[in-house]
Amino acid sequence: IYRQGSFTDLCKGPHVGSTGEIKAFKLLSIAGAYWRGDEHRPMLQRIYGVAFETKEGLEHHLEKLAEAAKRDHRKLGKELDLFSFHEEAGPGLVHWHPKGAVVRRIIEDFWIEEHTKRGYEIVYTPHIAKLDLWKTSGHWELYHENLYPPMDVEGQEYLIKPMNCPAHILMYKTRLRSYRELPIRWAELGTVYRFERSGVLHGLTRVRGFTQDDAHIFCRSDQLEDEVVGVMEFAFFMMRTFGFEEYEIVLATRPEKYAGTVEMWEEATETLERALKRLGLRYQIDPGGGVFYGPKIDTKLQDALGRAWQGPTNQVDFNLPQRFEVNYVGADGVEHPVVMVHRTVLGSMERFLGCLIEHYGGAFPVWLAPVQAVVIPIRANSGL
Repeated sequence: IYRQGSFTDLCKGPHVGSTGEIKAFKLLSIAGAYWRGDEHRPMLQRIYGVAFETKEGLEHHLEKLAEAAKRDHRKLGKELDLFSFHEEAGPGLVHWHPKGAVVRRIIEDFWIEEHTKRGYEIVYTPHIAKLDLWKTSGHWELYHENLYPPMDVEGQEYLIKPMNCPAHILMYKTRLRSYRELPIRWAELGTVYRFERSGVLHGLTRVRGFTQDDAHIFCRSDQLEDEVVGVMEFAFFMMRTFGFEEYEIVLATRPEKYAGTVEMWEEATETLERALKRLGLRYQIDPGGGVFYGPKIDTKLQDALGRAWQGPTNQVDFNLPQRFEVNYVGADGVEHPVVMVHRTVLGSMERFLGCLIEHYGGAFPVWLAPVQAVVIPIRANSGL
């Protein structure tokens, strides 16, 4: 229970014992916020502020905020003519201008080249699929509030895709696979669509349509550790190439609700830990923070201002191979379930570009710059 004068409330805290402990503070802004995040409830006023033990600490923080405001990708995106959003088209849907498209194409070409070097095969899948596919995968049951409503096409219900994985599974199942063929690595820059409430949309970092830097690896359980190590090394190579050197790594383990058995989870989690230790990486454990279908490794990258951004992910999946009966024929002539790995080395292209813009403050490295040279005409009598 927290009490300030005549005001009493339940609040998790932590709190200072007395306002006298606050030596320096500043109110930053005011914004509207719906009660309990529901747009059908009353609009309230939210007051933002910061407090520090010293005046110097406050001034340092305010300097960082001012620098962050200068680097805001929404502001720079407009100033540099990189991208725009349009209410006529709908919120959260990015329109890439020619200069922004140049930066994106350079990144995508590099992405494809580096994946091909590492044994990935590039695939393309449709933007819609029958609703039944998403029911089989569990996405409709578990995430329908974050998906767009189905559309009727000739009496069949279709859904605009929120993920690429079920389509990759369908391609895998076009024929029986041998253990000799594994691992199979399929990568796709696949555009997906998820419904986000308008109040949480934020520039390129929270959108409704985005292109996922996606890949799925189908492998045997004895190959999993090597595949995870390979993905992590690849992800760090990509991050360093784009100028990110500092990371935070989190291993998220089994939540209360999960697919598969406890034994499967423990084996997979131990495999991920061994991979991290092989690479000599420092990491934190997030107990119960895994997704329902398997444990995962999350990498958060730090930008020039020390802020953390969601980066590469590495997830083991027990759910989809079970739901779709994704198997391979082993050396014993018997079918065995594959181990499926979902992974990204950049994240969504939109979020990564937002991070990149703010990291460089819009001053991209030469190899990424959308404008390489400008010809300035001058008159003969200009005095230059």
